[in-house]
Amino acid sequence: MLFRESAKTIAARALDSSLYLHLTEQFVHMHGHRPSAAEARSWERSIPALAAALNDAGLGEVEVMLEYALPLNSKRADAVLAGVHPVTGEPSYLVVELKQWSQAEPDEDDPALCRVDAYVHPVLNPIEQVRRYCEYLVNFNGAVAEHPDRVSGVAYLHNATEFGVGGLRAIEVDDSGQMFTGERRGEFIDHLRAKLSDKVSGARAADELQAGRTVPSKQLMSVAAQEVREREQFVLLDEQQVAYRMVLNAVRKAKRSNHKEVLVVTGGPGTGKSVIALSLLGELYRQGVPALHATGSQSFTKTMRKVAGTRKREVQDLFKYFNSFMTAEQNSLDVLICDEAHRIRETSANRYTPAAHRTGRRQIDELIDVARVPVFLLDEHQVVRPGEMGTVEDVKAAAAAQGLDCHVVPLESQFRCGGSDAYLRWVVRLLGLQSGGPVVWEPDDRMHLLVADSPEEMEAFLQARREQGYGARMSAGYCWPWSPEPRPGDPLPADVVIGDWARPWNLRGERSVSGAPPSALWATDPAGFGQVGCVYTAQGFEYDWSGVIIGPDLLWRGDRWITDRAASKDPVFKRSTPDDDVDRLIRNTYKVLLTRGMVGTVVYATDLETRAKLRELAGDAERKSALV
Repeated sequence: MLFRESAKTIAARALDSSLYLHLTEQFVHMHGHRPSAAEARSWERSIPALAAALNDAGLGEVEVMLEYALPLNSKRADAVLAGVHPVTGEPSYLVVELKQWSQAEPDEDDPALCRVDAYVHPVLNPIEQVRRYCEYLVNFNGAVAEHPDRVSGVAYLHNATEFGVGGLRAIEVDDSGQMFTGERRGEFIDHLRAKLSDKVSGARAADELQAGRTVPSKQLMSVAAQEVREREQFVLLDEQQVAYRMVLNAVRKAKRSNHKEVLVVTGGPGTGKSVIALSLLGELYRQGVPALHATGSQSFTKTMRKVAGTRKREVQDLFKYFNSFMTAEQNSLDVLICDEAHRIRETSANRYTPAAHRTGRRQIDELIDVARVPVFLLDEHQVVRPGEMGTVEDVKAAAAAQGLDCHVVPLESQFRCGGSDAYLRWVVRLLGLQSGGPVVWEPDDRMHLLVADSPEEMEAFLQARREQGYGARMSAGYCWPWSPEPRPGDPLPADVVIGDWARPWNLRGERSVSGAPPSALWATDPAGFGQVGCVYTAQGFEYDWSGVIIGPDLLWRGDRWITDRAASKDPVFKRSTPDDDVDRLIRNTYKVLLTRGMVGTVVYATDLETRAKLRELAGDAERKSALV
């Protein structure tokens, strides 16, 4: 969170403007840039309205936590009020979403969304928004995980009248999702008094919430079976829920009026694209809507088939590859969910494709043609192989060529790397993928960053985390040759050799050998820890602790990175691959590897000068306390 104090102190600080200076300083420290003018303006207008209501209610001792960061993602609730319930005497928490809107109306297709003049796209109804924040907080904070009744939510539209926004109450209102307007300020004050006692300070309750252990994130793969077959397991927040509902609304339109449209959901690592894809597939599957999930990733597709379709072959059959639709009939599906669409290739044909199927059609056109509602989820900055395409512009151009509407939904909040925006910025600055040059890592209590002195030290640390119940994997740049697959019963060849330390690569084949899982399951099967993964088996997955070995293909020399294509053993790099492309793809590879961890990353570089630079940029404090 950015600031915590009693409601009485918040009101006093708001009067002399010291509150906004402190919020700005904390924001810059946590996020690496200044808050937008709109965000700063919202603080100056909305926080005093909330503080005044609390003090008028006689609740000056209630603790106010401003810009409260939700666990394991980068979303922030505007405020969480902490106190004691006036009846039960138990801790009581009220999540508050503040809006400056004076007018908003429900979306005509879906009242869970709403239309506001300031936004081009529909946004989530604030009642639904705060309800989901409450549900997410209960799911991921141990202080309230067993006491969901202690958490309630309210949207306070302090500038609005009932005439201006009353239509938003068309959706269900419950204890987790209430809405009050400025016109009904008296009712809001009564609601605050009903949730929070004026007799007891809220400081201890706030301490308990802050100290609450973060409940481990529900890993995408481990709940896939339940997700697809039974009920929604993930809480989709804000723009994730907007994207999810826009797809379902497009499906309804398509069925009602023979309508076809294309949707693109775009976002960086960990913004929840695959969670949205899986939630959509689960909901469509339950509704009996013909839909399929497709990717260009063998690892992801095979893992989904295994864990989501353990008992039902029909569930396994929901997961396809991008090249599965070469001969499919047009609009034979209602929905095709194209996950990791940045891995779309120019054509589906390869050397094994029968001549009769070599139509010359582009893969993107095949994917659009097969469904009434094709959905593309992509990150334009995760291309790691030559020949991969699938940008927003590519999809929009392909849709326009067929005269189809194409709607783009951007995802901003990220859920990987503990929800740490600061860590992701550190990675892209480190690798020169964003201007400004590398910066020193400042711990943000969300993501841990450690530099190991040796692969032995890294592996021992990760093993200790596994013994504590965390998941962990080691991965590396493609800088060591890959031996042929051993015969069953033979040991795995230890290809990744660094001094006296040697470990095998993950398997390449589709069967388990000598206790190691097949390639597609390396990232999700606990037995994958004994092998070193490459970018092709790690991409699209996440685990609690990530160990990353930076090989001799990426070196720090003087004041910059250099890439050495001769050190790469990746067979996808041909002589004809330009140096600039190799440089970009190697940097993208390490970006992928460095953003797999949910709790922390341990990095080791084989090159001494590179390792010294990493230690300088990572800072020594956390390393000394954790690795030694």
